[in-house]
Amino acid sequence: MIQDSILIENRHKRFIKTVCNSEIVWGLKNHEGFASSRSVHYEDNDGEPIRIICFWAEKALAKSCIKDGWTKYKVARISLSDFMENWCIGMGNDGLLVGTEFDQNLFGFEADPYELILDLSTELKFIEKDLNFQKFQGVNDLENQVKEALE
Repeated sequence: MIQDSILIENRHKRFIKTVCNSEIVWGLKNHEGFASSRSVHYEDNDGEPIRIICFWAEKALAKSCIKDGWTKYKVARISLSDFMENWCIGMGNDGLLVGTEFDQNLFGFEADPYELILDLSTELKFIEKDLNFQKFQGVNDLENQVKEALE
């Protein structure tokens, strides 16, 4: 079990590095919305598992999960800037989690959307890359506003 959690954490770290370099995040979408799962770690106030929307750093990994309950989904491309400023903030506001690099057995990393923004911002600054956002003046502005909201 510990080995699995280390593997999942390493896949999550690779997700952050990969999407910051490519500026692309992949999801699975159908007519009802994006592929989701239920948390195995977190519950809402009613004791129900929190919903997770799943994302991948590589198109092939996302595509490999189109099976079982997700057979009617198609791979969808999302820009990293859109993912950070719209998806993550929206999911945080809705009390959802971000699932990264889920495998075919639906095991993956469960991330708080705001924490994920901070992790992505850290990596973007490390590789000296800024993004063009619609609502923020770059990575630092987004990061600062998320930190303020978390205080």
